[in-house]
Amino acid sequence: MRTLLLIVASILIILSLLQSGKSEGISGAFSGQQGLGLFSNVKERGPEKIISNVTMGIGIFFFLLIIIIRIIEKV
Repeated sequence: MRTLLLIVASILIILSLLQSGKSEGISGAFSGQQGLGLFSNVKERGPEKIISNVTMGIGIFFFLLIIIIRIIEKV
């Protein structure tokens, strides 16, 4: 069970790194050119949307797996 958790965590890290940045980063925050872009309406399209949705699904599965492991270990 812990091996599955390790595999899911690795996949989650890789998918997070594959996602493109949606802002200028810290340099844009200090220069104030376009603000932080926290609430900007940026639509994801194509592969970016697929990677984002898969990352969300794997993240939810990761947390459910942690809860299941904790329940099994208590019993």
